[in-house]
Amino acid sequence: MNFFISDAWAQTGGGGGGGLLSMAPLVIIFVLFYFLLIRPQQKKAKQHKEMIAAMKKGDDVVTNGGLLGTIVDLDENFASLEVARDMIVRVQRHAVAQMMPKGTAADSGAGIKQLKE
Repeated sequence: MNFFISDAWAQTGGGGGGGLLSMAPLVIIFVLFYFLLIRPQQKKAKQHKEMIAAMKKGDDVVTNGGLLGTIVDLDENFASLEVARDMIVRVQRHAVAQMMPKGTAADSGAGIKQLKE
């Protein structure tokens, strides 16, 4: 029976593996997340912040809620949009989703009038 014990002691344990090599998949996944998710989102947020800072009276904009209007008044936190003739809506500046080409808001009202006729 002693020969079994000596064989068990004679076997050596497997290598511990490289610490850096075992972390490589995690590092690769983090780098992929950064370049595929985090960095594009940061660029998009920076562009949106620049667009908000560049807004001025007379610009046609679309809000996050889908309102299309022309900016008639601006202050530090709010923008007043004319969405129809004599109908002004106040929205927060950061609620503006995108700028539209000049005349877009005026054209949308003409389309509604044609539908009613």
